[in-house]
Amino acid sequence: MALDVLSMAYPPLIVFAAALLVLVLPRIAGFAVGAASLAAVLAVSLVAPEGQHLVGTFLGFEVVPFYVDDFSRMVGLGLGFLGICSVIYAYSSEASKTLVAFALVYVSSSIGAAFAGDWLVLLFMWELMAVTSTLVVWHYGGEAVRAGFRYALFHGTGGVLVMMAVAVHYVQVGTFVYTDAGIANGIPALLAVLGMGVNVAFIGVHTWLPDTYPRPHIAASVFLSVYTTKTSAFVLYRAFPVDAGSDLGIYIAYMGGLMAVYGATFALLQHDMRALLSYHIQAQLGYIVAGIGMATMGSDLAAAGAMSHLFNNVLFKSLLFMAVGVVIYRTGEEDLYKLGGLWREMPLTAIGFGFGALSITAIPGFNGYVSKGMLFDAADPHYYGQPEYQALYWLLWLGAIGTLLSFIKLGYYVFFHGESDLEVADAKPGQTVAMLGLGGACLLFGVWWQGLADLAPTIHGLEFEYYGGHSHLHPYSLGHLETAGILTAVAAVTFVLVRKPLSKLDLGDPAMIVYPATYAVSRWTMLGVTGTYAAVDRTVVGAVKRCYWIGNNPVLAVDAAAGRLPDWLIAVDERQPTDGGRPSTIHLRTGIGTTVLLLTLVLTVVLWLLVV
Repeated sequence: MALDVLSMAYPPLIVFAAALLVLVLPRIAGFAVGAASLAAVLAVSLVAPEGQHLVGTFLGFEVVPFYVDDFSRMVGLGLGFLGICSVIYAYSSEASKTLVAFALVYVSSSIGAAFAGDWLVLLFMWELMAVTSTLVVWHYGGEAVRAGFRYALFHGTGGVLVMMAVAVHYVQVGTFVYTDAGIANGIPALLAVLGMGVNVAFIGVHTWLPDTYPRPHIAASVFLSVYTTKTSAFVLYRAFPVDAGSDLGIYIAYMGGLMAVYGATFALLQHDMRALLSYHIQAQLGYIVAGIGMATMGSDLAAAGAMSHLFNNVLFKSLLFMAVGVVIYRTGEEDLYKLGGLWREMPLTAIGFGFGALSITAIPGFNGYVSKGMLFDAADPHYYGQPEYQALYWLLWLGAIGTLLSFIKLGYYVFFHGESDLEVADAKPGQTVAMLGLGGACLLFGVWWQGLADLAPTIHGLEFEYYGGHSHLHPYSLGHLETAGILTAVAAVTFVLVRKPLSKLDLGDPAMIVYPATYAVSRWTMLGVTGTYAAVDRTVVGAVKRCYWIGNNPVLAVDAAAGRLPDWLIAVDERQPTDGGRPSTIHLRTGIGTTVLLLTLVLTVVLWLLVV
């Protein structure tokens, strides 16, 4: 009976109801309800029975709003736990009730997309996620408004492409319900990867990330840092699942490798702390995308690594945004080069940052080490990777070195470089609870890695299959520890060598040219469209007005038209004013020859029409 009730408890609806209550309840009560709703999502994700729930029809199509399997369960657990911590953090960070209500509706749509069992429900949640996340950005006002508008344009475009992919998929397959084969091959797969690529920050369509996430309230950045990108990466997996055998798999994998390098490189060049973290969202998504690409070609280890890294990324990326947010909240400073020595002033925040940094850089003992190690092994031809992954493996290596360099730089300049000129308080109790809760989870799944492996789909009893056979997971083997040590040493030595010249660099992302270029094209396109519309409008309105006048003044109309004809064709006597309302008369004069010609033409046309 309890399991039946849980199968009816639709997680997005629970969070949506809490969002409405946040608006009407006192602040502390509303935030408590919001956190409780996400605790309910966590519980439902943990114990809801596997399979399709709430199955029905919509406009004659079969829909599955609530689908539970190992993949959606893992994502639901991560999103639910993060949601609890984020609401607590928002309360301590003085976020308004309206902001948190918007954020909870955004979270509910993200959870709805994760638990969707068909493409039709997915589309609804996907678009709702885009709209509500835009509202979360806009709520802060100021520069966030323009950034939110650009954000909406990107996600609107991506949503249209996904919608087209789903429509063509339905035509080919005949159902919206998910299948083991994912999205149909051909046009649907191509449209899907392009549309979803916007949300997972493929290179070239990633600029909304560093443009948007540094601008809203610090609590809004925490919500934004996870829900859109991680949910979208999971949906990308739904489109290209393990063993799908898609022709696009190798291209997806290499796009992921390039994202890891690109994101880490431009993160290293940032002065703005939240911009640095935003680029690292792209970099870490690169690892997930690479894993999805390898998984679709038959690697169980890559699928487990992608989903485990997605789960871990939910924890450590939000933790890093929280820690940086506390620094901004207390100091009012966004530029990392204008800080330093804060570990003495803010030891709890420094610890929270340390947990997140050690996790994202894959230091042994933390969760990122385990999941990133799976992806390295899946790509390495000397372990479980295929020969065509050799270049991908080195791209992932370069991304890992860049990640280490970025977080050595961020931690050094914010917390350890020099003496602090500021006397500031540490994190508030709620902020501390949220950070240490997430940090504890990062440490837990790094030490108790078997628990992470138990959650990871496609790994059963720590055993996985790959294209050459099957093997067991062993993240703390001597070879893996040596690899981690080499990466860390290379990054540490490199930072010592490049620290001073790096601090003088302030290079922009070349892809940002998309904004002025898009603005110019959009402006002239808009002017062309509106100018054409205005001309057509003037023509149509003028024609209607003339027809109306002619209908009411036929004599004057004929007189005026005749007056415009050349004198050799027809002569018009000057019309005299009428007397006492006497009807106007037309005074026309023309020669006999012209009259005969006109009559001949008229009679010819009439006869032609009668004959035809």
